[in-house]
Amino acid sequence: MCYAGFMGKKKENMKKFIVLFGLAIAVMFSSFSNVLTVSASTIKGVQDKIKADQKNVDKISDTISGLSDEQDLLEEEIADLNSEIFNMMTEISLKEDEITEKENEIARKQVEIGQAQIAYEAAKVKEEEQYEAVKEQIRFMYENSDASVLAILFDSRDFSDFLNKADYTEKVYQYGQDLLDQYEAAKEEVQALWNRLEADKDELEVDRVQLEADREELAQMKAELDKQLEKKKAQSADYEAEIAAFKKQLSAAKKKLQQDQKELKKLQDDERRRKEEEARKAAGASGNQGSSSVSGTISSASGSELGKQIAEYACQFVGNPYVMGGTSLTNGTDCSGFTQSVYKHFGYSLPRTSTAQRSAGRSVSYAEAQPGDIFCYSGHVALYIGNGKIVHASNPSSGIKISNANYKPYITIRRII
Repeated sequence: MCYAGFMGKKKENMKKFIVLFGLAIAVMFSSFSNVLTVSASTIKGVQDKIKADQKNVDKISDTISGLSDEQDLLEEEIADLNSEIFNMMTEISLKEDEITEKENEIARKQVEIGQAQIAYEAAKVKEEEQYEAVKEQIRFMYENSDASVLAILFDSRDFSDFLNKADYTEKVYQYGQDLLDQYEAAKEEVQALWNRLEADKDELEVDRVQLEADREELAQMKAELDKQLEKKKAQSADYEAEIAAFKKQLSAAKKKLQQDQKELKKLQDDERRRKEEEARKAAGASGNQGSSSVSGTISSASGSELGKQIAEYACQFVGNPYVMGGTSLTNGTDCSGFTQSVYKHFGYSLPRTSTAQRSAGRSVSYAEAQPGDIFCYSGHVALYIGNGKIVHASNPSSGIKISNANYKPYITIRRII
């Protein structure tokens, strides 16, 4: 082989080597690039998943917040229904007492009628006796009336004797007249007793009819009460179902969020850990607005220092029980007892009921509301702590809690200090 041929062959082999080496390098870089691409796609996919899941958590949190407000409204409706049932039971008790008194009155009247009947029978006997006596006396007088004056005249020894006998005759006639008057009086007495007896009997019959009407009315009231009790039971069952659904949704949301956070933490490398932590905090911030610092809420609101102190003092009792009619901030209080006791701690006297507290202090608008103001709702009151939040003794299920001030329409806002 000549030198030129040898060199040509060498160049051709070198060219092939370069081509093959280039292909090998290209394949190697291509594989490495694919690895990097897969890794980056996995991290980005998890991050996108976390963002999507966090949005879902936020959406569920908003749903839970709305459901919680609905539960509070239902609890207040149930409390109102209990009050209405209590008032109805009181009214029924008063009606039963009234009916019992009417029955006792009828029994007394029956005794009086019996006594009047006995008096009537006695008067009847007296009437008959007097009637017979009068008849006998009249018969005697009229049978002897023609000869009485002549007999007195001719039988008299002298004029004085005549006057004496005439006087006696006059007394006899007067006695007869008295008997006749007594007879008439007895007849009138008997008639009066009879009339009274008949009137009492009629009145007794009217009372009996009224008593039956009252009993029928009482039965209707009890039937209506039973319906309302059944309605209350149904509402209570619905309330329990909503609580169960709320707990399931909350549990599922928390588990999902924890899984996403664990998955993100596992896939993040050291270079991206800081960014991922910021993203997690940013995402967590939107889902945890309801758990922000109460002190921060109060301090950031505009208003007087005393009002903020009142709000801070009230918030320390969050979680304590709701007790109908109670005024203890630790052992249990209702809504108006809560606001009354909080203000009492600062030397202010408030009315006891939620209705009366609507007139306490002076009225302010929602835009003017400051920590310490009292929000008055229908049948309910709460203490404003700022930034659209209130603290109040909500209901037996929730106790003292923090809620949105506009969780239901308010009637007025009162400033006490």
